[in-house]
Amino acid sequence: MTATISASPVPVAPEDRRARIAVALLFLTNGAVPANLIPRYPAIVASLEPTNAEFGLAVAAGPLGALSSGLLAGMLIRRFRSSRVAVACMVASSVCVLLAGVSPMLVLLGAALFMVGALDSVADVAQNSHGLRVQRRYGRSILNSFHAIWSVGAMLGGLMGGAAAGLGIPPGLHLAASALVFSLVNLLCYRFLLAGPEPTRVEGEAAVQDEAASGTRAAARLGTYAILLALGMIAVSGSLVEDSGGTWAALYLSGSLGAAPTVAALGFVALAGMQFVGRIIGDGLVDRFGQRAVARVGGATTALGMGLALVFPTIGGTIIGFGLAGLGIATLAPAAMHTADQLPGLRSGSGLTMLSWLMRLGFLLSPPVVGLVADATALRYGLVVVPLAGLVAVVLSGFLPTRSTPEARRS
Repeated sequence: MTATISASPVPVAPEDRRARIAVALLFLTNGAVPANLIPRYPAIVASLEPTNAEFGLAVAAGPLGALSSGLLAGMLIRRFRSSRVAVACMVASSVCVLLAGVSPMLVLLGAALFMVGALDSVADVAQNSHGLRVQRRYGRSILNSFHAIWSVGAMLGGLMGGAAAGLGIPPGLHLAASALVFSLVNLLCYRFLLAGPEPTRVEGEAAVQDEAASGTRAAARLGTYAILLALGMIAVSGSLVEDSGGTWAALYLSGSLGAAPTVAALGFVALAGMQFVGRIIGDGLVDRFGQRAVARVGGATTALGMGLALVFPTIGGTIIGFGLAGLGIATLAPAAMHTADQLPGLRSGSGLTMLSWLMRLGFLLSPPVVGLVADATALRYGLVVVPLAGLVAVVLSGFLPTRSTPEARRS
């Protein structure tokens, strides 16, 4: 019995280890580049003087751009390879982040963010596709660790932006340095990524596909696309929380609660930092308890943590609330991506591409919705979307697979 349930370690080739490090650095860059811009939002708002709704609409141009290009990712990856697409898009995205930071008009800010979103959506799918390719060669789950490194990058970028804002460094100089450094990191990593064309789906994944497709009996009856839609809503819940921390945390802490600029940056940093913690331990938790249970507990943590922070608004409590929200959503996107990528009846990469596209809806809807509610009432009430997103994750977690067998994980 013991022999049938214990998996022997799969030998890892040196080139696979190097590829894992390279993919991790790509994820770090993906988190750090746009996060450098976030702490500059209060200065941008002060300079351009938009209303909350106008600023929310400008920020929503980013996910609108992502939606416009996201469905092209699968085709681009199959034609040019995930490694090339990931690196090229991140280099171009870093330049567009710089343009957003120095935009003298709100419409130009929106245009730059549109391009950032368009490039990021393709880069996101390419990085995850290459990460899943490396994971298959490892023979065990490592996807959460890549997303943990993304959180490190987001935290690093937030700290860089907060420090630059606190020191009075002009946005143009700060973001140009960020673009140069992280573009060089991507270009250096390219040579260590896996060579060759993208592989097709392997037959051994059938066991995992069957479990991912089943979820619950009700989910199985709805069919593959209905399951994909539910997975998209789980991913959207995570993106709503991420965007609320990225777009509004600094503004809420500095405006509504009167925090200093450096302290205000800690709201997003806390979210990204605790998201990193959740993803570092996420692979082990998922292997032990299953994606469904981990997502359910995470959604409840998000709803309770941020809900209490909004009911009892203080600077420290709000920073803690954003941190708990980040911890709660840590595994939502990786779980939804992994499950969508293995749904039966779809071409290789198609499930991941469509899931990523649906995920962008959260980033599109969140800024204007929160901004409109904030203008009508207060930003505190607009941020109620965070605990609501946690509750959605709790309700829909049943569409995720339960704990898989070692044989399925090896496949």
